[in-house]
Order: sequence, then C-alpha cells, then structure tokens
Amino acid sequence: MNELFISEIQIIPVKPKEGLVAFASFIINDFLYIGNVGIYTSLSRPEGYRLVYPSKTLPNGKEINCVHPINKETGELISKAIIGKFKQIVSKANE
Repeated sequence: MNELFISEIQIIPVKPKEGLVAFASFIINDFLYIGNVGIYTSLSRPEGYRLVYPSKTLPNGKEINCVHPINKETGELISKAIIGKFKQIVSKANE
C-alpha cells in the first residue's frame, strides 16, 4: 500500500445532536480534499468516536456514497488522524 499522508485537518465542533459532535475536512497526499465528514460518538469503538462520510440521497430514496475509504487500513489511518485532532481540540477547550 502506498503511504497515506493526511494534512490540513480542520475540525468544526457543532452542538451535539443525535451523536454528531463535529465535522471534519482534510487533504490526502496533497492532492485530494475531503470535506463534510461527520464525527459521531460511538460506544462500540475504543476511541469513543466514529467517522461518517458524505453521502447523497437520490429522489427515489436510494443513498449513494460520495466518498469513503475503500479498505479497512485506510479507514483506520484516517480515523486515527481525525479523531486524534478532534480529541486535541476538546482537551484544549476543557483546560
């Protein structure tokens, strides 16, 4: 697998609603911008959060994914970087 480099992570906290606590955007390998990734609380994940990638609902009700990791390893690398940055922001706000 090629090396994955995640940069320019931006976190926008929101008033918690139905588990949503923030939105994230980031750049992958200085070539691809990914935005509108939801950060949700998760009791089943060890880090306590999960990422939800953007999707679009068609007029017939079918939902299609706009962007998402295509394998578990990539998903975990992105999740670690984004959730790590989110936790930094939360801990600074609580100081």
